[in-house]
Amino acid sequence: MQLTFYGHSCFLVEIKGKKLLFDPFITYNELARDVVDVNAIEADYILQSHGHIDHIADAVSIAKRTGAKVISNWEIHEWFNKQGVANTHPMNTGGKWNFGDFTVKCVVAQHSSGLPDGSYGGNPLGFIVYTDEGIFYYSGDTALTLDMQLIPRWAKLNFAILPIGDNFTMDAADAAECARMIQCTNVVGVHYDTFGFIKIDQEAAKETFKKAGATLHLVEIGKSIQL
Repeated sequence: MQLTFYGHSCFLVEIKGKKLLFDPFITYNELARDVVDVNAIEADYILQSHGHIDHIADAVSIAKRTGAKVISNWEIHEWFNKQGVANTHPMNTGGKWNFGDFTVKCVVAQHSSGLPDGSYGGNPLGFIVYTDEGIFYYSGDTALTLDMQLIPRWAKLNFAILPIGDNFTMDAADAAECARMIQCTNVVGVHYDTFGFIKIDQEAAKETFKKAGATLHLVEIGKSIQL
């Protein structure tokens, strides 16, 4: 599978010609907005892990322009509908749905979730995405939690996308422990360096994963990798 990184926690995975976009936040990301043309991003689906502005800022405009189906929790689904986005599919923690080319299972993320207008954002989510080409896990914003130990019972992962920026989420050490829990040695790091609160030592983070027997990929904004 090909993963393209758009900065912060926004990335796109292509599956059978379908484009799955996660947590779009580009316009207000100083590291990404001059590198990525948000109006050129195509998407067939938008998977929204939670409602914080640094994950949802560009979701409505991209959904309206592309017609992408938005997959999110119930409260965020209702919020999108109020913004004029009708093509949505509500889910919640523990639920699973087959979308044809892929299946999504929603899992626990230990975080918070409020929407840009201050309304309640429901439970934050992580996603396991099952495809014929492989299976991957995007944790969303989360702390390290023992619930992660359940993931290998549901899926043998090809790769995982985990936050490593600390302060609001896991740091590299906790993310490396998550990798051990989910039995996945191939990890893409997200949610780092965008703001002062989450700036990291990238080489130290990679070394932390190496010592744990895993590989941490830190993808340049706007670039793609095969996983």
